[in-house]
Amino acid sequence: MRRARETREASGASEAGAKKHRPWLRLPRLSVLRLSALRLSVPRLPRSRRGRRLAVQGVMALCVLALLPATWMRVGPGSQVGTTADAPAREVAMVFGAGLWKGRPTPYLAHRLDAAAELYRAGKVKVVLVTGDNSRVEYDEPDAMRTYLTERGVPDDRIVSDYAGFDSWDSCVRAKKIFGVDRAVLVSQGFHIHRATTLCRSAGIDAYGVGVDEPRDATWYYGGTRELAASGKAALDALLRPDPRFLGPQEAGVAEALASATP
Repeated sequence: MRRARETREASGASEAGAKKHRPWLRLPRLSVLRLSALRLSVPRLPRSRRGRRLAVQGVMALCVLALLPATWMRVGPGSQVGTTADAPAREVAMVFGAGLWKGRPTPYLAHRLDAAAELYRAGKVKVVLVTGDNSRVEYDEPDAMRTYLTERGVPDDRIVSDYAGFDSWDSCVRAKKIFGVDRAVLVSQGFHIHRATTLCRSAGIDAYGVGVDEPRDATWYYGGTRELAASGKAALDALLRPDPRFLGPQEAGVAEALASATP
């Protein structure tokens, strides 16, 4: 009896030691009610044919609603989107920022700037307004865009910088209210130019969009997918017309650049 008791005590001590080093053994068990609640929280498909049909119709309706803003962006500008060759003569070209890499424009932004420089050399525009993000000291899209354009023959005094173009709506509103732009040729990639043109027209600018062609690479598909989400915000911006994140006082940069361009 004494030996059996000692054996049981030793076994209990070893189990306690195992539990001490294996805390997962102390996890509480889920109660029957909690397991039932978990089972109830899992969505189930309708059992009846009518219920399944209504569920499918509901999903289709949500998809249509999600695509409506993007469809409106595509249909809205109509014939106001084309190439550099199709672009009408306007005094101002407006280039939207598209990111920097090691302080230089990304390939997509460089292609936008190449198109703007082509418009300038062809005499279709007199001034280039570069609009982008300069919300922190180490990141300056407008100055990088200016440097790129001057390297390609656009005079520095024909380039105007908007340092608070934090998104497309802000850029369009600031071009109208701060820089006094009434008519412009917008330059961006094909997946973005419809949204940009629609927003600038909603902001009061007579805008024509130049869509820059790009290869169908991963970046292009990402940009196209991102447009589906951005179109919803753009539709709200065009409807509600909020003020930009930073408005500030009016600037005479565009007027002065146009004055210097007049012979």
